[in-house]
Amino acid sequence: MHVIRSSFLLFIGLCWGGVDAREYRYSDAHLHYVDFFQESAGMDTLLARMDEAGVDHVMFSGIPVAKKWHENEPKRPRYYAGDDAAAYWYSATDVLIAHAYKQLPAEQRHRFHPFLSGFNPNDKNSDAHIRRMLELDPGLWQGIGEVFTRHDDLTSLIEGATPRANNEAMTRVYHLAAEYDLPVMLHSNITSKRERNPLYLQEIEEPLRNHPHVRFIWAHAGTSMEIHRHQEKLDFLFDTLERMLESYPNLYVDLSWTMLRPYLTDDTGKPDAKWVHLVSSYPARFMLGSDVVGRFDSMGEYMRGFDRFLDALPEAVARQVARDNFLSILPRRVQAELPGQP
Repeated sequence: MHVIRSSFLLFIGLCWGGVDAREYRYSDAHLHYVDFFQESAGMDTLLARMDEAGVDHVMFSGIPVAKKWHENEPKRPRYYAGDDAAAYWYSATDVLIAHAYKQLPAEQRHRFHPFLSGFNPNDKNSDAHIRRMLELDPGLWQGIGEVFTRHDDLTSLIEGATPRANNEAMTRVYHLAAEYDLPVMLHSNITSKRERNPLYLQEIEEPLRNHPHVRFIWAHAGTSMEIHRHQEKLDFLFDTLERMLESYPNLYVDLSWTMLRPYLTDDTGKPDAKWVHLVSSYPARFMLGSDVVGRFDSMGEYMRGFDRFLDALPEAVARQVARDNFLSILPRRVQAELPGQP
């Protein structure tokens, strides 16, 4: 796997120079309907932006924490990093998601795939809470996440101990996910913003190994804009991810916006041949996400930003990555009910 054939590189090089324009339909595999204050631009705006951007389906989730406007802060922060006030686990985010979903016209609901996220990953009661939520709305929830574990400076702002993807509380959640056939999206940074090695890799690799019947979506492959701000590019990421994809057939990768540069393309937008080859080698294991948070005007820009990389892939693979791979990891009952499915 580590040796990329020269003929493949030549093929990719020719493709960059002469690929016919393609039109893509997308699934947005990483979308937050609300922001860190549990506020949203609303469903009408989201539907309009989806239609404008050619987005057929969205992973529909809340934000599992709420940012506090501290008594001592005269100005309300605009983002979790806006000041030093804490954030706290906020279970009502899932109530907001369920309510918004239920307000949708019946003919639009198949486009929205609610993921349940409002629980504390350090609390061994969380699996019981998730089970209650699943039983309160049978058939509504189609996945779990985005679960915040290692998450840049947000980790230090959340009240309580730092969550780990391989702790006992999350182990109980994974057993529940397998029971209900639910995929799990994890935000688990592969390293810190200062360490130039895969410092936290075992925290994501252990669940992959111990829970082979759970489909894990690794949010932006453990990277983040904050890590890139300090390190620019993780030189070990490609080889690590290549090995993990080969070792763990239950690993799926969300290529949301922090992956586009400096990994999938260079600063000019030219696709990286190694990453083209990797995605082509595992055509069912990658999906795209905007990672928008409560505001949706940038959705089209983010999703279409992947087009040049998609154009470097074989067309069938590109269409899988753009739209179909996300749908393929949803519960089997959901896939059977999607329009156009047998």
